[in-house]
Amino acid sequence: MIKDVTIESINIMKKGLILLLLAFSLSVNAHAGTDGQNDLSKNPNGEVKDCFEGINRGVFAFNQALDQLIIEPVAKGYRFLPSPIRSGTSNFLSNLSLVVTIPNNLLQGEMGLAGKNSARFVVNSTVGILGLFDPASKMGLNSYEKEDYGQTLGRWGVNEGCYLVLPVLGPSTVRDTIGDVVGYLGGDPWYNVTVRNDTHYFSDFDYYASVATLGIDFRAKNIESFENLEKNSLDFYASVKSLYLQDRKRKILNSDEITDTLDDSDWEEIDTN
Repeated sequence: MIKDVTIESINIMKKGLILLLLAFSLSVNAHAGTDGQNDLSKNPNGEVKDCFEGINRGVFAFNQALDQLIIEPVAKGYRFLPSPIRSGTSNFLSNLSLVVTIPNNLLQGEMGLAGKNSARFVVNSTVGILGLFDPASKMGLNSYEKEDYGQTLGRWGVNEGCYLVLPVLGPSTVRDTIGDVVGYLGGDPWYNVTVRNDTHYFSDFDYYASVATLGIDFRAKNIESFENLEKNSLDFYASVKSLYLQDRKRKILNSDEITDTLDDSDWEEIDTN
């Protein structure tokens, strides 16, 4: 009984934090509109507003410290794993991300891509052994671009709102943060079967472990890229912000244009062998 009450209390706290984050995001968006501009998210020069730059820079500094103390060392250790293990992990995580990409393909009216990605997911989840291998690409099902709810909102014409830096999660915007919350509240099937519902097959740990591994995998693939960016930037905060916003714009427009400094949709530039 005590255990059940404790678990339920934790779940309530998690839901409360999510709703608090949504309320904060909405308040930021409302604040952005108080300056009389018709376009809530942009300055006259077309740039996304950094409405809370002081707070953002503080969170950015915290994230940098966390990265230096924990994330980067773990990512460097991750690189010592045999290449097949790292490749299989990346394949598994990419395959898992399709459970969010496919519904967003549908919401954006990309029926062809939704069908192709669905076929890719089925092939890799079965023949590819839960996505550890990627036979779908060899079958021509390799035109794959991750989609999320922030991108869908962008395609629907929702403006970015203010630029935000989230603790641990990093760069975002009001629109992308709301998109993430939408995913947590029901749009992410993997979240639903692990965190929201007691399926007896998966637990909260499975979800959070996959998210953490995704972050480590991403960081390991970009160690040199971020080191070079920091080394060559007069203002590392501004460089990361610019890079993030360029990349998000490219994704929303489904453009093949290369993002400055890091020319992959997920900034995965370096040799991972």
